[in-house]
Order: sequence, then structure tokens, then C-alpha cells
Amino acid sequence: MKLSVVILNYNVRYFLELCLKSVEVAITDLDAEIIVVDNNSSDNSCVMVQQLFPRVKLIQNSQNLGFSKANNLGVAQAKGQYICILNPDTVVAEDTFINCLNYAKNQSYLGIIGCQLIDGRGKFLPESKRHVPTPLVALKKIIGFSNSYYANHLSASEIGKVDVLVGAFMLLKKEVYDAVGGFDEAYFMYGEDIDLSYKVLKAGYCNYYYGESSIIHFKGESTLKNRLYAKRFYGAMQIFYNKHFKSHALLNAIVWLGIKLSIRNRKSPKAVRFQVGEHIIVSKNAVFNMPMPFKYTVVNQLNDAATHSQIIFDESTLSYKDIISAMSTSDQKKSFTFRILSSSAQFIIGSDSSQQRGDVLQLN
Repeated sequence: MKLSVVILNYNVRYFLELCLKSVEVAITDLDAEIIVVDNNSSDNSCVMVQQLFPRVKLIQNSQNLGFSKANNLGVAQAKGQYICILNPDTVVAEDTFINCLNYAKNQSYLGIIGCQLIDGRGKFLPESKRHVPTPLVALKKIIGFSNSYYANHLSASEIGKVDVLVGAFMLLKKEVYDAVGGFDEAYFMYGEDIDLSYKVLKAGYCNYYYGESSIIHFKGESTLKNRLYAKRFYGAMQIFYNKHFKSHALLNAIVWLGIKLSIRNRKSPKAVRFQVGEHIIVSKNAVFNMPMPFKYTVVNQLNDAATHSQIIFDESTLSYKDIISAMSTSDQKKSFTFRILSSSAQFIIGSDSSQQRGDVLQLN
């Protein structure tokens, strides 16, 4: 088998459904499998997978085991030569895996491949490609200088070597994953992708950012960006530094001070609500007359739209690649918000901020 896609889910039933639909289309021409590991969700996620995606291998944990341990369980059952660790709040394009695998086969000492991530408003996520957060790099980021943290030597759409990739999408050979011991289970959530990336580098492999492929990462669906998040995130970084940078005692002490101040001063983010001027449904359905709880205009392609429009993509008639492209190339000055109408017409889904959970509008 060529590829195993491992998706860890925790209480994001509708985002998982959309993700699985996109992945099933993307592996149509591949010898591949999908493995969903569920961390004891209470939102009917497992029933949905069993009913709508019977070919998916489902692993149901009786408790929330965290990111590292649960993903390791999924990879342990993977049969693919390559594995892809994928978040459930993502949407991949039809050619995402094929393009990455074609690139992978031509690289020597291949470590991890990542791709370009955009958020629910079409904005590029800079954490798609990062440097190793040494204590000095971390200190610069804490005081507001992030150029050393993000891998800005490559543009969002370029291809090249980077140090650290994001756990929302990591594609690598299973033998490499196993050789470095997979995700370190000392991390419950956050930091494990940095640790895995760094372990792969230290083992002599090269990590690559493949910016020619883009996926949506709605982000923030399994956790809120509040003080507890900050404590967990910086706690994960403490594990990372204790593990890999024990010799930088003085600089570490300065970083810890900055971390404690960041946690103490962090406030729960305010809910983001965008004004919606009009709803525009993009559909290739010649006769689209579905009842909606709002007035809407139907167009067959997104050309010009008024500021503050909410753009709703009809998943049943548009390719995922076209949806991703339309979002990433939109005019950010017009403050569009985006939603995807499920092909089953059961719900409309999207996210306007990585600082809070997204919106799910159930239609039936």
C-alpha cells in the first residue's frame, strides 16, 4: 500500500465529515487507506464515520489520550509505505497527496513534507514552515520578532528545505516515523510536531515545504486560544527545551521568564463576528433553489463581490481545489467570509478566526 492517512479526531464531527470527503476524493487513484483515531468524542463523530465512511478504519479510544499517543496508535496500524498525519479540521485538494508523493520520490534522505496551509478566511498560515525554535529564536518571538521563528526564506508558494513543519499536515515514510520513535508521548498537545521535525533532522533526513499545494486548515477546532491553551503550549515548549537544549541554562531562564509573563498576561480572545452584507452561493448547478435561512444570490463562479459578502461554496458542484484557490486568491481588503455547503446539503461550515471555534449551520 502506498499511503495511510491518519486523522485524529476530538469532538469536531462536522469538520471531520468534510475532511473525510475531501480525503476520499484525493486518494481515488492511490492505493491508500484512511485511519481515524477518535479520542473519546461525545458529539456522535464515531457513529457518523461508521455510517457515512464504512471503508475508514476507526479506532475508538475510551479516553482522550492526547495528540502524540493517539496518532502513534493510528500509525501502528497503518499499512502504507507513506503516512500522512492530518488534522480533522482540514480540507485537502484532489491532487494534494499525488503531488506530494511525486515530489517525495525524487528526494534523497527524505524526512517530512509539509504543504501550504490557509485558514478559513483564505489567509496563509505562517506556521506552515518554521525554523527550529531554539531558546534565542523563542526569546525573539516572545518579545515580538517572529522573523527568526518562521521560515521566511521561502515564499508561501515556493518549494524548499525547512526545519519544522506543522502537525496539521505531515507526510513522511513510515520507516522514518518508526526510526525516530514517532511522536514523543511526553507531549499531550502542542509541540509534538516541532519535536518530531527536529528528531527527523537530527537523524540525518531533510524536511521539505511544498508550497505549490494548498489545503484549508480551519484551525482552533479542538481547543480555544485561552490561558489554558497558553499554559499547555508553553509547557510543551518547556519539554522541548529540556529535551534538546539543556546546555543553554542562562538563555533558558530568560525564556522561561518570558513564557510565564505571556501566560499571566494572556486573556481569552474576544469572539470575532464579521458583518455580512450579502450571501453569495457559488454553484455550477443550473437550477439552485435550495431553501436557506437567509436571502442569497447564486453565481457559477466567483468574480466580483461586494465588501463583507459571505461566500458559500457548493461542495456538490465544485472541486476542493477550486474552493481552496478561490479562498486563497480572494481580495482580503473586502473582508469576505467563507463557508462550504456540504454535498449532502445537511450543513454549512466555516471559520472566521483561528482564535475560536468555527461555525456550523445545520440545515436539516
